[in-house]
Amino acid sequence: MNLRASNLADLSQKLLRKPDNALDEEERRVLQGIESGTPLSRDAADEADARASFGDRLADRVAAVGGSWGFIIGFTVVLFGWMLLNTDVLAHFGMAFDPYPYIFLNLMLSTLAAIQAPVIMMSQNRQAAKDRLAASLDYETNLRAEIEILRLHHKLDVVVIERLSALEAKIDALSHSDTLSRPDALAQSGGGA
Repeated sequence: MNLRASNLADLSQKLLRKPDNALDEEERRVLQGIESGTPLSRDAADEADARASFGDRLADRVAAVGGSWGFIIGFTVVLFGWMLLNTDVLAHFGMAFDPYPYIFLNLMLSTLAAIQAPVIMMSQNRQAAKDRLAASLDYETNLRAEIEILRLHHKLDVVVIERLSALEAKIDALSHSDTLSRPDALAQSGGGA
């Protein structure tokens, strides 16, 4: 473990120019992924679903149903049916259980709103947490990609410098051998004339 911590500290200093103790959670995960050679990408939706409790999933489902056109149309049909039933049909037989001004209907609507509003707010809070998680995972992925690009640039720079040094050595060797062979070539051409 001490060797691993030492490698992480070295990577931290070399790649991020930060001491190991100054790393935040995402940076530490990225460097650990680089050190171990494992992929870092994770799906934010899968991560959020794995962390979700039963109440979170229920709140999401209630918000999805309550915020749909199907619910709005169905609820409108039920309201008009309730009013029509209590105003015309059952009132005709004297059996209207909630006559105009529909006090029981108002009580049910108020109860539904009182329950549905906090559940929808819970779902919105969960969505905000999912968005924060997605941003954090995006940051990790972007940081890893940036670090890997910098590492590749460094490797290419090293290869280019090595190749340039080898070419310079070859050019020096050629120019050195050319200057050595030149006096001989001049002597031979001067001797023949």
